[in-house]
Amino acid sequence: MDIFLVSLALLFMVLGILGSFLPVLQGPLTSWFGFLALYFSNGIDISNTLLFSLLGVALFIWLLDYIIPALGTKRFGGSRSGMIGTTVGLIVGLFSPIPFGIVIGPFIGALIGELMHNSDMNRATKAAFGSFLGFVTSTFLKFIVAIIFFGFYIVKVSQHTGPWW
Repeated sequence: MDIFLVSLALLFMVLGILGSFLPVLQGPLTSWFGFLALYFSNGIDISNTLLFSLLGVALFIWLLDYIIPALGTKRFGGSRSGMIGTTVGLIVGLFSPIPFGIVIGPFIGALIGELMHNSDMNRATKAAFGSFLGFVTSTFLKFIVAIIFFGFYIVKVSQHTGPWW
């Protein structure tokens, strides 16, 4: 059973890292479910304190994920259209054959969204930059936390005692 739970936890960790970039998955929260799986394994010691502390961090990052892009957009005069454009641009950029599509896509998406909302190119560019900056900041924060969670996973699994079956 431990092999299944450790493998499930690894899957959640990898999905958590990917979820840092994909708007469909919540990176750190997904990674936390990996710790929940480890918690139920026999040979890996996850304390209640660690489990709930990591849950608190994951929930805090989840909250910030909604606040940071909105603040970036608002700070630079952006609109909801710019934020929606950023998300659409990210999805298109993920599947784009263009190198760095994941970086360029959100900016172009935000710019198109802002132009649809406001036809002034200078204002739309400024707002798109704010939306893009908020998105990048939030994504980077989620990625760092997911990597730290993965580091905790590696440490805990390497401290495993007893048989894996």
